[in-house]
Amino acid sequence: MAQIVRPDARYQRSYLEAHDEFAGEHRDGEGLWQLEADPTTGFAGFDFTREGLEDPDEFRRLVQVRRADELPETPRPAHFVPCTFLWVVDDGDDYVGSIAFRHELTPFLLEQGGHVGYSIRPSARRRGHAGTALRQVLELAVEMGHERVLLTCDEDNVASRATIEAAGGQYEDSRAGKRRYWVPTIATDRPAGAAIG
Repeated sequence: MAQIVRPDARYQRSYLEAHDEFAGEHRDGEGLWQLEADPTTGFAGFDFTREGLEDPDEFRRLVQVRRADELPETPRPAHFVPCTFLWVVDDGDDYVGSIAFRHELTPFLLEQGGHVGYSIRPSARRRGHAGTALRQVLELAVEMGHERVLLTCDEDNVASRATIEAAGGQYEDSRAGKRRYWVPTIATDRPAGAAIG
């Protein structure tokens, strides 16, 4: 069964294999690899490359960037919000995808992006990984004080639509080619603040 974990350098090999497998396909929930510095907020910027991430030290830096992003005090570009980036791993302890939980909604996220974005590598799709990861993120969201979260998907993304609706998503409307769903969070018996993977 898949589970969500915080980014960790031990997934370097399978993460890079998955990157190659995506072959340039957009990856919701993964985060950007390049962001320019924003002197107005103190954000230093970063620029990761596929070749550079072969270096274990550079990959650890990517992990640090992803993990730091959930902290409110971490500098970020203007109009970016704190975001918990998580990786989806399978029973074999291999990276199969990413899921991100944005802690708040900007006007753009309210219109099109939502709280949650996710992507599963092509070879691991249609195995329930997205649904499992989403349920686990909904448990995390309730621990963070959210009663419901917004998810969006492209009008023609039948698989994502099914995943969201299976999680209890209530369709609100479509805007700019995106279907918008409000999904109730899930209470958990995990102790508050318990670590994720």
